[in-house]
Amino acid sequence: MNIAVVGGGRRCKDLMDVIQRHSFQEIHPKIVAVADIRPDAPGLVAAMEKGLFITNSYDDFFDRDDIDLIVELTGSMDIYNDILAKKRKDVRAISTTTAELFWEIARVSTMQKKTHQELQEARALYHVALNDLIQEEVLVIDHRFRIIDTNDAFLEKFGLTRDQVIGQFCYRITHHLENPCSGENHPCPLIQTLESEKPSQTTHIHLDRDGRKIYYSISTYPLIEQGDVIGAVEISRDITKDINVQKVMMQQEKLASVGRLSAGVAHEINNPLTTILTTAMLIQEDLDPNDPTYDEMSVIANEALRCRKIVTNLLNFARQTQPDKKNDNLNEIIETCISLTQKQAAFKDVSVVYDLSDNLPRTLVDKGQIEQAMINLIINAVEATPAGGSIHVSTQPSDRQGFVDIVVSDTGEGITENQINKIFDPFFTTKDNGTGLGLAITHGIIEQHGGTIEATSNVGEGTTFTITLPGEKITNHAP
Repeated sequence: MNIAVVGGGRRCKDLMDVIQRHSFQEIHPKIVAVADIRPDAPGLVAAMEKGLFITNSYDDFFDRDDIDLIVELTGSMDIYNDILAKKRKDVRAISTTTAELFWEIARVSTMQKKTHQELQEARALYHVALNDLIQEEVLVIDHRFRIIDTNDAFLEKFGLTRDQVIGQFCYRITHHLENPCSGENHPCPLIQTLESEKPSQTTHIHLDRDGRKIYYSISTYPLIEQGDVIGAVEISRDITKDINVQKVMMQQEKLASVGRLSAGVAHEINNPLTTILTTAMLIQEDLDPNDPTYDEMSVIANEALRCRKIVTNLLNFARQTQPDKKNDNLNEIIETCISLTQKQAAFKDVSVVYDLSDNLPRTLVDKGQIEQAMINLIINAVEATPAGGSIHVSTQPSDRQGFVDIVVSDTGEGITENQINKIFDPFFTTKDNGTGLGLAITHGIIEQHGGTIEATSNVGEGTTFTITLPGEKITNHAP
């Protein structure tokens, strides 16, 4: 489509620039002539530079047969009417008013394209920031606690898809609750941010895909629209490892302090205990078995023996030494421990079964210490399991590269959540006649081997202890 323009002002030049910049699908407009009485009109000058036909009288257009459209841009209705009267019937004409309409449409279209491009760029930056620059888990939450966006780190951590998360209440996804978090021990940072309109920070315990506890440091930042807080960006950082390191350090300090105290106390108590036990037994020898005092002496002797056992455990606990590690067959050590505890288990009508992997990393261990730790765990499991129950012992390569897992589980009564956090503390016991030192000693042995020991339990279903020890290279063993 060839176009002739009447009026070579700024709009004429803009029209020439628009046609040059844009590509058209249905028509192919091209300005071929410009008329203006002003020789310095910008549109006329631009047309001249491009080598187009220019004139100071639009009457020159009517003799040309290569013009399809005449655009009047002077704004004069007299000129527009004159063009309508003189043009050929096959030539179209539009006035300034009509041209302005299409001009506005073109401007809006350009703005829309620019806005769309800026939106795409903003979305790309948002995606990069959410998933690449921020390594922590991120939730975007509205004021009704509904999740409106999240990042890949969060989805991967909780084993969920975006469809499973978007639109759900945040407290259902992260805490498996039916109501928002509350209380001094579990405050909701979103509520604090909505009320204060300022960032908030707290620590929470979330549950991962397997129901395990994950400690999080949570920070929320307000989303503000037209002066109102409409939601918040929640950034969660997993501090479970930091918490566990602190617990281990506290446990080690506690064990060291108790060990020093135990060593001194045990030595001081051992001598008078020996005197009490010997004296009671000597008096008992001079008494008739039917004498009531004879039974009283038996009570004294038995209690003295029990105290001596406690003292012995105290000394064992206090004498924890660095392990003398040697390359040993871990499966053989465990088989020995099982054989040593089989009779005690059978006496209680408890079965001990084991499943030892043939593909374990080689381990450097102190055989005696590992035997002591394993026997402690198996005996505890036997004592906690009612008749007819079972204990399962297994070994397997750990999820941690180069480590091996030893798992001891029972079908006993289980341990409550409050108790399980204390079972490795010295002198804490759930048994009527326990000393509370067996698991503390076991914990110390595993720590000295550079490993970890964890316990999980469900009341009424049983308890599982998992020991993770560092190994060397993977070695295949024949069954």
